[in-house]
Amino acid sequence: MASLPPLIIFFTLHSLSTLSVADHRETTRSRFKPPHFSPLLISPPSQNATSPTRYLEVKKPPVLPNSPPPCSHHILHHEFAYTYGKPPVLTNYTLPSRCPSLEFSKIVLEFKSTCKGRQFDRIFGVWLDGVELLRSCTAEPRSNGIVWSVQKDVTRYHSILVKNQTQTLAVYLGNLIDKTYTGVYHVDVIFHYYPSSSGYISPRADMILPVSRNLPLNAGLWFEIVNSSYKEVVIPRNVYRAVLEVYVSFHEKDEFWYGNLYNDFVTANNLSSPGNGPFREVVVSLDDKVAGAVWPFPVVFTGGINPLLWRPITAIGSFDLPSYDIEMTPFLGSLLDGEAHKVEFSVTNALNVWYIDANLHLWLDKEKEVVEGKVLEVRRSSLEVSYASDFKGLNGNFTTKGKRSVHSTGLVNSSHGEIITSASQEFTYVNKMVLGKDGNMQIIDQLIQADDRVHSKRESREIYTAKSIKSFPFYLYSDYLEGQNHTSKEVANVTMGFNEERSWSDDDGLMRMFKSKLENKQEAQGVMVVKNNLVVSGYGGTQQVYNYVGSDQCYFRNISSFNYTFLYDKVETICKKKTLDLT
Repeated sequence: MASLPPLIIFFTLHSLSTLSVADHRETTRSRFKPPHFSPLLISPPSQNATSPTRYLEVKKPPVLPNSPPPCSHHILHHEFAYTYGKPPVLTNYTLPSRCPSLEFSKIVLEFKSTCKGRQFDRIFGVWLDGVELLRSCTAEPRSNGIVWSVQKDVTRYHSILVKNQTQTLAVYLGNLIDKTYTGVYHVDVIFHYYPSSSGYISPRADMILPVSRNLPLNAGLWFEIVNSSYKEVVIPRNVYRAVLEVYVSFHEKDEFWYGNLYNDFVTANNLSSPGNGPFREVVVSLDDKVAGAVWPFPVVFTGGINPLLWRPITAIGSFDLPSYDIEMTPFLGSLLDGEAHKVEFSVTNALNVWYIDANLHLWLDKEKEVVEGKVLEVRRSSLEVSYASDFKGLNGNFTTKGKRSVHSTGLVNSSHGEIITSASQEFTYVNKMVLGKDGNMQIIDQLIQADDRVHSKRESREIYTAKSIKSFPFYLYSDYLEGQNHTSKEVANVTMGFNEERSWSDDDGLMRMFKSKLENKQEAQGVMVVKNNLVVSGYGGTQQVYNYVGSDQCYFRNISSFNYTFLYDKVETICKKKTLDLT
């Protein structure tokens, strides 16, 4: 098959390999490259920088209680050198007995790392007895070194974190070391436990079951999915509520799925580029029937599109990839029989490879050994995807639209009474793509919207409601220009957003309410001049405005950087709005 002309669409030019065991042929990472283009190497800076550069992802800090200092547990220190395709690093996890109190209102996972030299970004995960706590991406180092950290509120995993037994903590970070890629990731994992105090407490499950691969194994505990994978689970018979939390990341030919070419365009031009178009969805099935879906946020990893864009401010979600909740309570009538049931993950239009696993959060009835349930109604609309194209040669316009809905209702009869729960998911998608300059220029304008709602009622009275409305705008302009003396210039402008309105209320005995609104917008511009597969010059600039207003806290940050240097950084934590209107 023919290769693309030099740099047809930025996406195929430096494709980032995840060092997945799913494809042992790929042992180097190269972003957006056609087959004839050797891996792009980011040359370390020659400037006389001595102190390491600190990288960060902009997000609100965990809400901490007004209580004594936390009890901290430094559970792991490890140097990840040549770890690709090897088993995860394992260590025993036990709740530290030295803590003055074993009642905690907040638990924070801190992941810290340093690295020096040259290295690609690597995907990694942290699991506790198979339950995933963190999915993340490493930063790409410099010759003078880098440092970064992630602080994630993991209180929702409270039931497994406070178990009075020894458990296995697993960390997989598939790294590669050779004469070219010299960066070793020095990693520390620390848990911080905050004593109980009065105030806001988020709902917590009584039990969490992993829907992931079992140890021992090589690589991560996630499923490596091209078509589909599944696991059978058995839940206790006294469950009265269930939520499936899904972790998703995309790699190799699908790392930049939102810019993948259309099959008719690929065939007409005899290309070897990734195809199947730019639409993807993760479908979750229960016993071979659709139970819900995830339309993922397009996370750009720290070496993605143009690595200079994300230094030192990384892309939204890159250090703490989002997870996605699917309400499974309406299906409990099918699950409470004490038998094994199949939870399956599939990806529509997938190319290799997607890393997916899940945590099944369960609420247990402490008064009854057996809870009864019944599935009342499930309405699953078929996925609707439309595609229109108008192209001639390597130039053209393409539009893809999609929508899907899943509605389910079920009854659970527990010690709390007879409760009917209804859950709904509504998704819409549009992607407009332009290819110009004989394939050397690409524009992508994409919008994903998701509306998730849950209503539980007892005797016609609502006792629990939850709502999450998400919007993921994404825009990319990329261009390739031939230069003199075997040089080329690669231009990229990216604008993305992660917006979400959330609310929930619990009126079963103790009235609790929560509301929040997040607007997170990031803009980045960069240029790379490449010669002999090395970046000989270039620049990258990033601007981001993060605005969160919630019942728990307010956090505003306006930050900008250019060429590894912060230009300004304004932070506000005082709430300006006392109430939120999220109707």
